[in-house]
Amino acid sequence: MKSLYLFVLLAFLGFGSTKLQAQTITMRTSSISVTEKNEKGVWNKWSEFVDADLVITIDGKKNRIVVNSPDIQVFTITAYGEKTENDDQKIVPFECVDNNGSKCNIFVITHKKENNRMQFYINYAEVKFVYNIYN
Repeated sequence: MKSLYLFVLLAFLGFGSTKLQAQTITMRTSSISVTEKNEKGVWNKWSEFVDADLVITIDGKKNRIVVNSPDIQVFTITAYGEKTENDDQKIVPFECVDNNGSKCNIFVITHKKENNRMQFYINYAEVKFVYNIYN
């Protein structure tokens, strides 16, 4: 009987994670900031935010993320990370490869104590981008 319960639980969890990954989410950005590593391998300060009115689409059915910037950025999702949540924030991570074949990590972060303000991070080994999301 235990094995039946375990099977049902595993089947439910497997189906549930597939359902979550199959969602399509569209977000609109308001601004962007960038940081790079310096020659010593230390991250510089984030740049001032500049206006960036773009649409970002996370498509779980196609396993891709598209940032509709002037040069469209397409990211293939290679792994869905575990969502983490605490009192301050919720983080949804993705491991990706961009349209040039470079690996990166993408995070959608919701800042709970800041009226659920959302940010979209694209992190490469040498450069990071953060977009402010307004819907």
